[in-house]
Amino acid sequence: MKQNFYDFKAISLQGKEISMDNYKGKVVIVVNTASKCGLTPQYEGLEKLYKEYKDKGLVILGFPCNQFAGQEPGSEKEISEGCLINYGVSFPMFSKIDVNGDNAHPLYKYLKSELKGGILGSSIKWNFAKFMIDRNGKPYMRFSPTTTPDKLRKDIEKLLA
Repeated sequence: MKQNFYDFKAISLQGKEISMDNYKGKVVIVVNTASKCGLTPQYEGLEKLYKEYKDKGLVILGFPCNQFAGQEPGSEKEISEGCLINYGVSFPMFSKIDVNGDNAHPLYKYLKSELKGGILGSSIKWNFAKFMIDRNGKPYMRFSPTTTPDKLRKDIEKLLA
């Protein structure tokens, strides 16, 4: 049987296993994050979107990743504190994962197979690549790392409508 978004699980920054099934009926944005990247200020924009739309059904899931120029070297505790202190992140954050290669998290293997990247294929190019999943768990669109959170607004509103 073909897998879907709700079949996957991930470990939260607090060490708890979370099923994607918990997000049924929500519009979900999955993003690989890093705290020492030029794009790190996107946390602020993501948090703004989350606060604005969470009561309407949006959830953002952050997955720290150290695969790009070692820009997420910290422990789970350091990542958690950095997100909170520097950006006030209140959306769910997960433990550090790989998004590319043999050890890529199964959720990322699935999302990359469903929504291929541009001319360079399906691999994740950098921190803050974003995947949007509709309320039925269907991968809807993939956004490049440089697409600012504010540019997701139109698609979020379309899927929440």
